[in-house]
Amino acid sequence: MQTALTARDLLDRLVGFPTVSRDTNLPLMDFVEDYLDGYGVKAHRVYNADGDKCNLYAHVGPEVEGGVVLSGHTDVVPIDGQDWDTDPFTVVEKDGKLFGRGTTDMKGFDALALAAVPLALERGIKRPLQLALSYDEEVGCIGAPFMIDEMKTTLPRASAVIVGEPTGMQTVTGHKGTTGLDVTVHGFEVHSSLLHTGVSAIMVAAQLVEWCRQQTAANMAREPDPVAAIFEPPFTSLHVGVMNGGTAHNITAKTCRFTVDIREVPTESPAEWVEAFTQQARRIEAEARKIRPEARIDITQYSASPGLRPEDDPIAEPLIRQLTGDNGTHVVSYGTEAGQFQERGYSTAICGPGDIAMAHQPNEYITVDQFQKGEAFMHRLIDHLVES
Repeated sequence: MQTALTARDLLDRLVGFPTVSRDTNLPLMDFVEDYLDGYGVKAHRVYNADGDKCNLYAHVGPEVEGGVVLSGHTDVVPIDGQDWDTDPFTVVEKDGKLFGRGTTDMKGFDALALAAVPLALERGIKRPLQLALSYDEEVGCIGAPFMIDEMKTTLPRASAVIVGEPTGMQTVTGHKGTTGLDVTVHGFEVHSSLLHTGVSAIMVAAQLVEWCRQQTAANMAREPDPVAAIFEPPFTSLHVGVMNGGTAHNITAKTCRFTVDIREVPTESPAEWVEAFTQQARRIEAEARKIRPEARIDITQYSASPGLRPEDDPIAEPLIRQLTGDNGTHVVSYGTEAGQFQERGYSTAICGPGDIAMAHQPNEYITVDQFQKGEAFMHRLIDHLVES
């Protein structure tokens, strides 16, 4: 048995791996696998297509159903262009705060989950603890679905999933879905004085951008259903945040690329919104091709994370409420892998230490108080699994 690392020790180690989403997370996963192996816990990896990133999951305790999954992501957002007062990849404690990239989002929770492993083994839990650590959450919850699908077939079925995104240790039972589309419009260049003989990719793209605006306005005007009403804002929004195209003021643009960010309320289907956007694109494309047959619109879906909705017969929610004492109603507008667990049949809720307002910021931090509250939560969870 290896020398035990405290939760704080583990936080220091995890933050020390610069697992920005554009880079590999394998060195961090090597550390986690070695750590678990030191306690006789076997880790399983699920790689991405390129083999430079992986998910990792593990089962701790008896081989029975009814356990609890602790789910977190290992990637962090870049520090490019941010003015940090300390080394982002070294935890620095000052004034009751632990500074470092990922301390809040969400290596703080990951460290607490790993620190719970030796405690679970020492206490002799009667129901298992399962760990699920994913890659590329920050770019669209890309990695987790492959891991969840494998966990369903290889591990005893857990009864509850706790996703540890920062909620201030409150019980969050809902979030919106997120869908990302990368759209490239291909036009035909002519001098702008003869624009009727060419196709401006920018002006074609503008029609789709306007369609997004109209859809958002229509959604805003409708009376929200009971689930949507608990969100802020209480409707699905379509947003274009990046747009690039054209070469000169007097040439119809040959290409234009833009992205669409769709934030769906959990009662609406992401696939149906993608289909509606695609159908509109095809109508606009057909009109452009009447002028130049070369015109086309390419659509690539680069992210798709379903929403999390309050459950009719929850297991995860009352468990978290029992462990935290929080009885409030809380939902968030950011996306997580919670909806991916839920759509695969797991009872899921979100609870983790830290403030989401600190996520992605320069000088990101988690307070020592929140980290300690997270540690106390893990101890109560182990008590629950022992007493079950």
